[in-house]
Amino acid sequence: MLEGIVRESTGKGATSALRRDGYLIANIYGKGLENINAAFKMNEYIRTVRNKETLAFPVNVAGKEMSVVVQGYESHAVTGNLLHVDLMVAQPGVVTHYHVPVVPEGEAIGLKNKGLVHIAKTRLRVKAAIENVPNKVVVDVTPMDVGDSRLVRDLATIENVTFTDSDRVSVLSIIKAK
Repeated sequence: MLEGIVRESTGKGATSALRRDGYLIANIYGKGLENINAAFKMNEYIRTVRNKETLAFPVNVAGKEMSVVVQGYESHAVTGNLLHVDLMVAQPGVVTHYHVPVVPEGEAIGLKNKGLVHIAKTRLRVKAAIENVPNKVVVDVTPMDVGDSRLVRDLATIENVTFTDSDRVSVLSIIKAK
């Protein structure tokens, strides 16, 4: 479980001091809950997010255990280091928006015809309760040739989950290699 601390001050000086000490600044929020200004050790946070099995993962801030989902983050433009992360509390039964990763599955016919799998949307926005949200959206690319694409409307429907991206948005395609 990821352990965090509550930030006493949200000013620029205090934030810079925490970053120098190796902390990642975080805001934790949820529907009907009071916002929590927190900080996590940078390396522990990255290790936890990379190794998580589900969309939501547990955190402990000031003795309060909660399950959270990454909603957004800010990284440094030059170094790429994480500066800030927004975490939403995954409350059972509350319908809200989540970003679910897209995973291609199979070997496309177009790969043999000098094509590449191009993932246009790495994450799809869905609206559902946390218990109904899949960990990933799997797209079968086996029958696809160069020039073929899969749109949001072509994806299999998931019970109690609504895709909120426009149905004409391209999720992935097979493009010609240059």
